[in-house]
Amino acid sequence: MQLIETIRAEKGEFLNLNFHQNRMNNSRMELFNCTDKIDLKSILQNRSSEISTNQLYKCRIIYDTDIKNVEFVPYQLPDINFLKLVKCDEIEYSHKYYNRQQINVLFEQKGTADDIIIVKNGLITDSSFSNLLFYNGKQWLTPAFPLLKGTQRAFLLKQEIILTADIRLDDLLHFIKIRLINAMIKFEDEVDVEIENIIN
Repeated sequence: MQLIETIRAEKGEFLNLNFHQNRMNNSRMELFNCTDKIDLKSILQNRSSEISTNQLYKCRIIYDTDIKNVEFVPYQLPDINFLKLVKCDEIEYSHKYYNRQQINVLFEQKGTADDIIIVKNGLITDSSFSNLLFYNGKQWLTPAFPLLKGTQRAFLLKQEIILTADIRLDDLLHFIKIRLINAMIKFEDEVDVEIENIIN
């Protein structure tokens, strides 16, 4: 079993590195009983000469008990306009597994949409690759029980920019738009989808 950590590298800096560090070592402890700590900051600083300061990169780290591979891939923000609701009560993705087969099977149900919204046990969770924020005109709310507790989500919660809530299908009519966030997509990037562009 392998896991993956994806980190935004921008202007030579690695975003939210402490959150990634904590998630990686927590996953290693829970899944492999590893009590040692990987020093992600030192590892990436030693590789920083491989990236340009005027390019946005996705840093992909594959690991299990230790790091297996580190690569830097130029990145562009996605263009997401329509989301398809897909229900699955059995899906489990509490760690950032390298194997995304369950998610990929659901993604194939997107039809003409650009991505999916996964509904588990009646609650909205995540898209196929991001956490979700819902704007009601006053507040940004994020599902209290996402499939994966992302690092950008954790950062925004700590900064009290967003709040958690149980969000059901019937609640969608109370929102204006959805914002997609993940390690590569910041809140300020405004990758938004209008509520009327959600397909049942």
